[in-house]
Amino acid sequence: MNLCRDAREWVGAPPLWDDSRVTDRYDVLVIGAGPSGAAAAYWLADRGHRVLVVEKKRFPREKTCGDGLTPRAVRQLEDMGLAEPLGDYLRYDGLRSIAHGVTLELAWPDHPEFPPYGYVIRRRDLDEMVAGRAVKAGATLWPASEAVQPVVEGGLVTGAVVRRREAGTTETVRARYLVVADGANSRFGRALGASRDRSYPLGMAVRGYFTSPFHDEPWIESHLDLRDREGNHLPGYGWVFPVGDGTVNVGVGLLSTFQGWKSVNTSKLMDAFVATAPPRWGITPETACGPPTGGKLPTGGSVTPKTGPTWLVIGDAGGAINPFNGEGIGYAYETGRLAAAALDRALVSGDGLALRTYEEELAARYDLYFKVARAFVRAIGNPAVMRELTRVGMQSKTLMEWVLRIMANLLRPDELGPAEAAYKAVAALVRVAPEP
Repeated sequence: MNLCRDAREWVGAPPLWDDSRVTDRYDVLVIGAGPSGAAAAYWLADRGHRVLVVEKKRFPREKTCGDGLTPRAVRQLEDMGLAEPLGDYLRYDGLRSIAHGVTLELAWPDHPEFPPYGYVIRRRDLDEMVAGRAVKAGATLWPASEAVQPVVEGGLVTGAVVRRREAGTTETVRARYLVVADGANSRFGRALGASRDRSYPLGMAVRGYFTSPFHDEPWIESHLDLRDREGNHLPGYGWVFPVGDGTVNVGVGLLSTFQGWKSVNTSKLMDAFVATAPPRWGITPETACGPPTGGKLPTGGSVTPKTGPTWLVIGDAGGAINPFNGEGIGYAYETGRLAAAALDRALVSGDGLALRTYEEELAARYDLYFKVARAFVRAIGNPAVMRELTRVGMQSKTLMEWVLRIMANLLRPDELGPAEAAYKAVAALVRVAPEP
């Protein structure tokens, strides 16, 4: 692509020659203060680098999310020194899985790296908490500020034009490196040439909050056998996550691998789940706290490239969402931390080529796992296959415990047994199988 031309022609962006104020130069400019951006900012500031984070909204702000933190996410938050504030929120022990009239309660496994528990925290609270931690570590945060255009000089991205909505000003921010963390739609990433591979699975989700007498249960609940009021099978899955504040987070998810997914109305899918969810939750239109919201989720590392000479793409902006279960928050924290490590090496050594280690680390950690997950979700794109797999799986709690470990990416390196062997066998087959 012609980066200079594309950047200047970005719809809605002011031209570089606008009479905008020029800020001091930063080591790193982070675009977006969600999970990945705040994590990157924290780890960079913690290493003593001069970091500016620009966030389009002002905290607290709402985000469409299931609000569940898996042990992977909790590990990252605790490493950032947030164990104590996490204790104010609902801690849960594992997953209650329901399908074909069978209910299984599956505890999080013991693991040498991850805790055996998760939390449910509304994103409006969680994101503010982590962004505040980054600021406490030394990062500068500009809320209500949007990076509307890259600054390109000598063929390199050297900053961004930032519109500060509340101040009514436009400022040119220059930095040695940029981190793109502006979420699943990532307008800034697209301006740099990053794009989603449309052959990868795309997730869609809708969620809403409902008051419920069981708002503080120690299990998050997943429904793998969705049906409408007439008992007809529906694609996707549903969830009920207790929030602990008098409400539950209720939602439905769907993958683009399901046949006819484009014709599925997710709002009607949500209505069907609300109408057929277990009555004890008290989930009805009358207990809704407001209209549901939804969004699309790029999964499996589907966005490339993730690095340029002076920039990195992280979190949802890079498609770092687990195709198995739609988890994005833990991977956002992890990719933010990996990006910060690569940037630290580049800043300390003065060698921009150190940014390449970021993609190398991503590949080592996720490539095979995501490839296996993509193959799996393509297989269950046939509703009949999905029904049969869940029917068989729900007959064995031991098997479903292994499925939980695999889907949540919580297998121990030293674990042996039939489930581990099966996973390795699938991984070996997928490693040599061509992508569709």
